[in-house]
Amino acid sequence: MNLFNSFKQATEGAPRLTDRQLTGQTGEDDALAYLKEHGLTLLERNFRCKGGELDLIMQDRDVLVFVEVRKRANRRHGGAAASVTPAKQARLIIAAQIFLRRYTMPPACRFDVLAIDGEVMSWLKNAIET
Repeated sequence: MNLFNSFKQATEGAPRLTDRQLTGQTGEDDALAYLKEHGLTLLERNFRCKGGELDLIMQDRDVLVFVEVRKRANRRHGGAAASVTPAKQARLIIAAQIFLRRYTMPPACRFDVLAIDGEVMSWLKNAIET
């Protein structure tokens, strides 16, 4: 078997990402790099549960940070931060509650939004009130 056939076999079963998923993945990669540069440590990425999904779960000193990453090409329709609707916030809170079940004594935590509009990145700390 030649190299091409090996590659073909290895990638045939792999799910293909849509353009939207690729954009989201790139946004999360950029957000993760940015947050690491600012001293946060990654604990988990793309935590999925019945209640929803948490993009990034980071540690900021003694605070657990649930980060929602939103990326938009431009601000034409309100921008990335505006896309975190009350319904989305409710799903994030439910997912965080499920994640926190693994702790006997949950740490202090907060919800941040990392909004990317084109090339502009905005880090909104404590963006969601619980």
